[in-house]
Amino acid sequence: MAYTLKEIAELVGGAIIGIDQVLIRGINSLADAKEGEISLYADRRYEKELKETKASALLVAKVTDAYHGPQVVVPHPALAHARVAQLFSSPHPRFPGISERTVVHETSIIGTNPSIFPLVYVGEKARIGDEVILYPGVFVGDRVRIGNKTVIFPNVTILPDCVIGNEVVIRAGTVIGSDGFGFIRDGRRNVRVPQLGIVQIDDHVEIGANNCIDRAAMGKTWIKRGVKTDNLVHIAHNVVIGEDTLIAAQTAIGGSAHIGKEVVIGGQVAISDHIRIEDRVMIGSQSGVAKPLGPGEIVSGSPAMAHRLWLRTSGIIPRLPDLSERLRKLEKKVEGLANPSKSEKAE
Repeated sequence: MAYTLKEIAELVGGAIIGIDQVLIRGINSLADAKEGEISLYADRRYEKELKETKASALLVAKVTDAYHGPQVVVPHPALAHARVAQLFSSPHPRFPGISERTVVHETSIIGTNPSIFPLVYVGEKARIGDEVILYPGVFVGDRVRIGNKTVIFPNVTILPDCVIGNEVVIRAGTVIGSDGFGFIRDGRRNVRVPQLGIVQIDDHVEIGANNCIDRAAMGKTWIKRGVKTDNLVHIAHNVVIGEDTLIAAQTAIGGSAHIGKEVVIGGQVAISDHIRIEDRVMIGSQSGVAKPLGPGEIVSGSPAMAHRLWLRTSGIIPRLPDLSERLRKLEKKVEGLANPSKSEKAE
């Protein structure tokens, strides 16, 4: 499929500098783009690639003289890039109907136009909406509910009673509804607390590959509308995550933590159990969050602190051995001034 540059500019709300009838058949990086493809230039670190690119057009924030083809000027080039990439992305491959090699319990309900690949299991009294895609190896437990147009990639496990909304994407290998990590000490022994709740995932959520989202001890673990998680994220029992929050890879969120809406959590962040993080907080990668955070705070470090303070602190860390040695010398000088007789004896 091809689009004129004028059509693309209208899609992203941009202004064209140059010929507007250039046909665009794809999108690619500056280095790999060929004739007929559009590319993004939004970072001066790619000036070399810009000068050598064969792209037929660019998405830019402001006109650049280093490129002599047509340019689409937009306020937010990265967002425009995402919109254009959606034009050329391939749809999810579909299996026609329900494979004969799928096990579907007779009491389950499947909506219209399903795409259920071989080796899928659908349990008792499960309800699956319209136009759902279930790839090979998906396990849908008893009484699970899955909304319309949801896509579940290979080897995803959704355990009994969990609820998945409309237009949700769950990437390969994720486990939803496994038991939360609940134990009580009885002397030297650990006694398991039965996890009787569910996981609820609302509409338009995207879950990365190999996530683990635990069912609640009671009530629900709740992932609200529009949340996006990266690969290898762990969300413990009874966690609530607010709308449109972003969570990067290898983050672990402790049980009963409450995350607000539009929060951004960097990679390898650890969040303690039972704490509250308010709306629009930003947490830097590898931070350890052990106390509540107020609306709009930006924190980094372990323990997490104000981001600017962390930058100053982290800059001092490599100098600590030298500062420690200087401090010892200063202490000796001060001691000598305070006790001159002792200093003379030492000499």
